[in-house]
Amino acid sequence: MIFTTLGRYFFRRYIITALWFLLGVGAIIFLADFSETSRRMSGFNGYTVSAGLAMTAMRVPLILQQTIPTLSLFIGMTVLIALNRRYELVVTRAAGISVWQFISPFVVGAFLIGLATLLVINPLAAWGQRESASMEASWREASNRSRASAFIPWIRQISGDDDTVIGAKSYQEKGTLLVDVVAFQFDKDGRVILRQDAKTAKLEDGYWLLNEVLENRPGEIPVRRETAQVRTNLKREYIQESLAQPDTVAFFDLSRKIEVSKSFGIPTKALETQYHSLLSLPILLVAMTLIAATVSLKFSRFAQSRSVILGGIVSGFVLYVVTVLVKAFGSSGAIPPFVAVWIPVIVATALGTTILLHQEDG
Repeated sequence: MIFTTLGRYFFRRYIITALWFLLGVGAIIFLADFSETSRRMSGFNGYTVSAGLAMTAMRVPLILQQTIPTLSLFIGMTVLIALNRRYELVVTRAAGISVWQFISPFVVGAFLIGLATLLVINPLAAWGQRESASMEASWREASNRSRASAFIPWIRQISGDDDTVIGAKSYQEKGTLLVDVVAFQFDKDGRVILRQDAKTAKLEDGYWLLNEVLENRPGEIPVRRETAQVRTNLKREYIQESLAQPDTVAFFDLSRKIEVSKSFGIPTKALETQYHSLLSLPILLVAMTLIAATVSLKFSRFAQSRSVILGGIVSGFVLYVVTVLVKAFGSSGAIPPFVAVWIPVIVATALGTTILLHQEDG
C-alpha cells in the first residue's frame, strides 16, 4: 500500500502534519524555556540575551524528544480526522481497501519519525544538555552563587587509612573539577576528624588539589590555606563515568558507556534503561499510531471532536505516567531495564491492534 499512489499520498499527509506539529511544539518549548532561563539566570555574571537564546536552543531537542511519543498520538489523530472529514477514508473504504492497508503509510511514517528521533534528535539533545549544563555551571561560578545545580555529586573514597567523602554544588570538565567543595575525613571509628571547605577541587594524579581552603578540626581554631591536597586512588575515567547522566549520552555511545561503567563497578541501570527506552522508541510510536486509529477511524463529519480530544488527552496522560514510572523503576533496579521498558511498548502495540481488529473485523 505504501508504494501505491494512494499510499504515497497518505504518507505525505502524515509527514507534513508531523513537521507542522514538531515545528509548533518546538517553538512553544523554545519560548517557554527561554522565559524560565531568563528568570533564573538573568542575574548571573556572563549572562546575556544572546547566550540565553543559545542555551535555550541547546535544550530544545531534549525536551522535544520527551514529547514525541505523545505528539505521535495527536499527529495520527489529526491526520485521520482530517481525512475522514474530507470523505477520503470513506472513498478508500468503498474501494475495498482494508484498514490494515490504508493505515500502513501512517505506521511507516511513525516508525521513520522514531528512527529520526533516535539517530538525529537524540545526539543533538545529548550534546545540547552537556553544553547547557556547562554554561550554567560557569555562570554560577562567575557569580559566586551558593545555589546548587540540579545534580550534586557526592563521592566516597578510601585510600589506605584515609576515608573521605567529597561533595560539591556543581562540577565541570566531566567531573574532574568540582566547584564549592566540602570534604569530610573520618577516622577508623567513623568520626569526623577534619572538614575542608574549598572553592574548587581539581583531580590530579593521586590526589585532589583544593584551592582557597578552610580547614576545621574538632576543638581547634579554623585554619585558612591557599591550597591543600586530599589523597585519592580515583582515576579520571572513573569520575567521568560515575557522574555521567543518561540524558547527556547519545544513543551511539550508550553501549560503550555501559561496558566501561561495568568495568569500573559503577551501577548501569539508569544507562541501560535509557538505552532500551531509545531503542524501543520507533515501536512505541507505531503503537501510539495504532491507538490513534482506534479513536479516529469512525466516520463523523461534525460531532467527533469532543470524544476524540478527550480520548487523546487520556491516552497521552496514561502514556506519560507509565513512561515515567517504568523508567524510574528500571533506573532504580527495582525492575530489569529490558522488562521495564519493553513491556509497556508491547502492551500498547497489542492493545491498539486488538481494538482495531475488534472494530474492523469483528
